[in-house]
Amino acid sequence: MEEQSLRQRAVTIVLGPAGPVRVRTSMTLIPFVVFVLFAFVQHGEVMLGLVDLTESNWLTAFNLGGSSLFYLLVRTRLSERLSRDPFLTLPQILFPICSIAWSYAITGPARGAVIAIMVVTIVFGMFALDPKMAPRLALLAFSALAGVMAWRGATAPERYPPVVESVHALFAAIVMGATAVVVIRIGRLRARLAEQKRELADALSLNQELATRDPLTGLLNRRAMVELLAREHARSARGHGPLSIALLDIDWFKRVNDSLGHGAGDDVLRRFATGVQSQLRTVDGLARWGGEEFLVVMPGTALDDALIVLERLRAAIARGGFDVIAPALAITFSAGLVQLHTGESQDAAIDRADRALYKAKKAGRDRVETA
Repeated sequence: MEEQSLRQRAVTIVLGPAGPVRVRTSMTLIPFVVFVLFAFVQHGEVMLGLVDLTESNWLTAFNLGGSSLFYLLVRTRLSERLSRDPFLTLPQILFPICSIAWSYAITGPARGAVIAIMVVTIVFGMFALDPKMAPRLALLAFSALAGVMAWRGATAPERYPPVVESVHALFAAIVMGATAVVVIRIGRLRARLAEQKRELADALSLNQELATRDPLTGLLNRRAMVELLAREHARSARGHGPLSIALLDIDWFKRVNDSLGHGAGDDVLRRFATGVQSQLRTVDGLARWGGEEFLVVMPGTALDDALIVLERLRAAIARGGFDVIAPALAITFSAGLVQLHTGESQDAAIDRADRALYKAKKAGRDRVETA
């Protein structure tokens, strides 16, 4: 167990904490490892007399120094302050392009293998860069190699025969071009998958919205309100203050539907919901309970304070401007208000509120009754 803990601590020191930083750091170490292996191969070429020792040492120092710098920038998160791309993708591609071109210039007879390594450089950025960058990088990589080929063919023709360099240039053009095409296609596939992921997220969000919202008023639906009430009931039971609920019923709503039509009735429901919502706090809950009934949940509110809120609501609805739906149309509501008792279930509280609402209707409507 202790050994595992030490291993995890070592991984955290080298790669950083779990998450994006660790992913970026581990990816940065890949080029470093490649350059280390490259140094061993190059040293073997030195031993075979194919590469000059001094030139090899300079290139190795350049490779390991540069890759170490990238590792430190990413691991310490300094790259996040230096660039909008914390992975420094483009610099980490341009650096090995320079390195590989340099390697081609000093490698001699085995230089053909260097061309294949350039492909890895372009592929390295295909998961982070815009697909449009692929042909530009391929052109840059080819230009760097072609420039070195032309230079070495002109300055050291006995070691870099121009005919051989022409063949190498043609081979490099084919390889770079094919790589660019593959990277572009993969980039487009990534973009399509990302778009599908966004569409799926939007669809899930819409489904969640439909599952919890009343489509007509935009308020919470009955199921969502039951869940909200359960949470607030539990909070109140833990000592977070009293909890009051109220059942609201629009007075004579059937007459509105019968005389003005269901379209006008829907407009009344929407305007009523907006009017009530505007008078409540952000911590309060409002749901369309069914038909023309609405349920209000008021956390941290005692019965007397809740009664003041409902009387304010009655006054606001009375001047709610329903005459824009039909001339002289006035809307009122009746309400049953209760404060949950200690140990009382939410279903029992709703039943009490329903009985209080019935009492308000029986007493003539346009009033609030408590229970």
